[in-house]
Amino acid sequence: MDLSTTYLGLKLKNPIVPSASPLSYTLDGMKCLEDAGAAAIVMYSLFEEQIAHEAAELEHYLAYGTESFAESMTYIPESQEYNLGPEDYVEHVRKAKESLGIPVIGSLNGISPGGWIEYAKKIEEAGADALELNVYYIPTDPKLTSQDVENRYIEVLETVKRTAHIPVAMKLSPYFSSFSNVAQRLDAAGVNGLVLFNRFYQPDIDLEALEVRPNVILSTPQALRLPLRWIAILYGKVKASLAGTSGVHTAEDVLKMLMAGADVAMMCSALLKNGPGHIGLVLRDLQTWMLEHEYLSIRQMKGSMSQKSVADPAAFERANYTKALQSFK
Repeated sequence: MDLSTTYLGLKLKNPIVPSASPLSYTLDGMKCLEDAGAAAIVMYSLFEEQIAHEAAELEHYLAYGTESFAESMTYIPESQEYNLGPEDYVEHVRKAKESLGIPVIGSLNGISPGGWIEYAKKIEEAGADALELNVYYIPTDPKLTSQDVENRYIEVLETVKRTAHIPVAMKLSPYFSSFSNVAQRLDAAGVNGLVLFNRFYQPDIDLEALEVRPNVILSTPQALRLPLRWIAILYGKVKASLAGTSGVHTAEDVLKMLMAGADVAMMCSALLKNGPGHIGLVLRDLQTWMLEHEYLSIRQMKGSMSQKSVADPAAFERANYTKALQSFK
């Protein structure tokens, strides 16, 4: 049985890739993921704030909305053991590449074009096989148009692509007026992969302290529906690799992502909850299902349930809304 797949031009032994999380803070943690069967690892993010927190341009963009980054500084651990600076992060990438036998994907999180982007080249020089960009922010300034926001994503991508020459994926939010158009614009600008979708840690209100506080809520399998839909819609319409993330907990979730058209399924919450060994269980269940349903390879099933492949393409669009409501008893 062939579980191999290709993501960002990288040949992977299977489609399960741990996404950016605290599990990659240490080499031991990354080795545990590899031993459990991970095909590649996306490292935790190096933040723009860590590199240029005093830059005036950064302060300007941060003013558009606090807590706006997908893995906000609030969630970077305070422990000096793990709160690595920019150069320490690059060295961590280097050591990971020396220690692991699977691809290592660096992660940069930022929005303003500036010096932090130079670290794309440093991460490449440290040996990273690819780079994941997370450029989400909340544009609360009413003078900003949707075109302004979208152009920012394109600008950051093009700047990074000029700086580094390894494959670049972008981890996106679904909050665009026309997501298909944004995906195609990024595709035309040379993005190598689209990671759909990031879950944003929204602020909460502490009623006793009367403070706005962030917290982390792990995903549930229900979160799978949104990326599943958009991967199915985009499959065959963009050249970029597609990664499904958010809500991937079981082998069934992985299978659905692959059939929708994803090249890989990324896991985070399930691994934080169950430990790295959960990957092995998912891989065993994946192989069992494929044997029972007579699938010989991942390639055989990929995209088989995408919008362009199913008998009723409207099932991924508005027509499905009425059917869903009518199906509830």
